[in-house]
Amino acid sequence: MIARFLARLLGKKITRSSRLKRINVREHGITRNHITQCALKVTDTLQQHGYQAFIVGGAVRDLLLSRIPKDFDVATNATPEQVHTLFRRSHIIGRRFRLVHVLCGNDTIEVSTFRASAQHEHHAQLSDASGRLVRDNVFGNHESDANRRDFTINALYFDPGKEEIWDYCHGMEDIRQKTLRIIGDAGTRYREDPVRMLRAARFAAKLDFTIDAHARAPIAELAGLLKNVPSARLFDETLKLLLSGHAVSVIEQLQSEGLQHSILPVLSPLLENENSREFIFAALRNTDERIQTGKPASPAFLFATLLWRPLLAQYQVRLAAKEDEHPAWHAAMQDVLERERHDMAIPRRLDGTIKEIWLLQNRFEQRGGDRAWRLLSQARFRAAYDFLLLRAETGEVEQALADWWTHFQLADDDERKTMITALAPTANPKKRRRKKTAPQPRTEPEQHE
Repeated sequence: MIARFLARLLGKKITRSSRLKRINVREHGITRNHITQCALKVTDTLQQHGYQAFIVGGAVRDLLLSRIPKDFDVATNATPEQVHTLFRRSHIIGRRFRLVHVLCGNDTIEVSTFRASAQHEHHAQLSDASGRLVRDNVFGNHESDANRRDFTINALYFDPGKEEIWDYCHGMEDIRQKTLRIIGDAGTRYREDPVRMLRAARFAAKLDFTIDAHARAPIAELAGLLKNVPSARLFDETLKLLLSGHAVSVIEQLQSEGLQHSILPVLSPLLENENSREFIFAALRNTDERIQTGKPASPAFLFATLLWRPLLAQYQVRLAAKEDEHPAWHAAMQDVLERERHDMAIPRRLDGTIKEIWLLQNRFEQRGGDRAWRLLSQARFRAAYDFLLLRAETGEVEQALADWWTHFQLADDDERKTMITALAPTANPKKRRRKKTAPQPRTEPEQHE
């Protein structure tokens, strides 16, 4: 207790020993029944062939927190080649970290080999000039593998055979204290992999944990290292942040750590503007609610909302340059997507959906004649409609417009005709119109496929 006080007073890092603690099922409460059959098949097969095999990382952490794990990863002392030999439906992946993906029905179990810590005498890591690891395939033992993981709460190993948790780094204690503590020197670990700073913010927000002072201290100084991370990997991590089910808390955590400039650089100035911030947070709340209620959420819809205000700004720039409205709108869409693709590696496969959501916004105002019927039958109607609701919620369009479209979807054919007629009371009643049949809008929002 006194040592901890003095260390905090002097600004020194607390070093805790990595002595193994084996915790039985009576204390931790996790049994084989909590593990998927596919993950058990992998660990049982490895153990039957004389290898060590553990469920590791986030799955163990989540089970201890009474959460449902998203997936189950396995750590073993078998090499990737040995694992691959045991499982017919498997393949070796990765350069920086060589892993094995074992396929089991629709599930994929990621299997990693115990790795050596940076202090291992034969550990020949390959780093770039900033200290970021670009190759790290030296295998080690169980203890070294635990010590090279990022946070103590992710360095817990569950043995399904004995139903024991192996804890080298006091992860169980930190879970009880709701503390996010990094393993080793924080500055060194962030230089090895700057994405760990984003992970710290995500775990703290998602789990409602407090980031340990030692883990937090270097973040402000080292945040710029995220610019050195490959854009494709940064995009993947951004998706984890925004589709965590706690995106609002995550963004607030990123702001408190000074990391908001590192994901979607265009987002940072928008968060400082009250109007655009309100729109962005409405979109994030919408996504959080869907994920927390078990509904799917789409990156395309989310990026359409996050880039909407930059799109409007770019459109105004082109209009000010005397460009015609239609080509200016299309050029502005392309400008915004290309700029963010350079910063964030947004896949081109998302472009089509994003553009359709944007293009359909103008058509919600055009409800006369056949237009409302045609819009209702569009493949991306529901996605665009959900987008319209966000715009109405934040006052960008009249709530009455969103209410009209909500009513129109639920109405029968006769009522729809009446609604459209009411918009244009002076229309020529003698003009023959094609008989309308009711298009059936999708029951699930299209943007979340």
